[in-house]
Amino acid sequence: MPHTVPNSLSPHPDCAPEPAVAAEADVVLMLQYRDGDLRAFETLYARHRGPLYRYLLRHVRNAAAAADLFQEVWSRVIATRARYEPRAKFATYLFHIAHNCAVDHHRRSGAGRSHAAPLDAQFACPEPEVPEHERPDRLAEYAERQLALLAALAALPPEQREAFLLHEESGLGIEDIARVTSVGPETAKSRLRYAVRKLKKSLCEASDPMTQSVKARAF
Repeated sequence: MPHTVPNSLSPHPDCAPEPAVAAEADVVLMLQYRDGDLRAFETLYARHRGPLYRYLLRHVRNAAAAADLFQEVWSRVIATRARYEPRAKFATYLFHIAHNCAVDHHRRSGAGRSHAAPLDAQFACPEPEVPEHERPDRLAEYAERQLALLAALAALPPEQREAFLLHEESGLGIEDIARVTSVGPETAKSRLRYAVRKLKKSLCEASDPMTQSVKARAF
């Protein structure tokens, strides 16, 4: 039965079951969707749309481009569902598609440059995770932390930024990051380690809450 990607990026709480349980459930859901269960797709979409959109937004630093890529990724999942085989976690499969879409976007934009709006414009509105009832001063503090983190991310070499975003936004481990980016595990591990080190160094002059936003563990 033909269908389209839900035309919404409105914030919904991301489901957060235990990682191993979630990974197994995702594979089952994708197999059910492959066999025609549209409700299985809706569950997968609800579970992964938040991390996927944040990954794309921080990758291309342009809300309109991120929204287009978000639709493209899910459209590819839909288009290739009949060929899906559970060789890895669904998140690995999904973010491999997202990685390829982002790479294609940068190639189309020219020499890997994204036409990003200024960072101030990107955060004219806070990210969905900020509770609406927080005081304006808290919102401003949050926006400043996010601006600093985005600036630090933008300064990373592309390969290190990619490794960090895959770990941070999708929760992928070293082996899965290696699969997504088509490199060896040691290379993926090294890229993530250097990314975390450089981000912490960039944020060292900020307050402790900002530094803690770099959540990736030391590898």
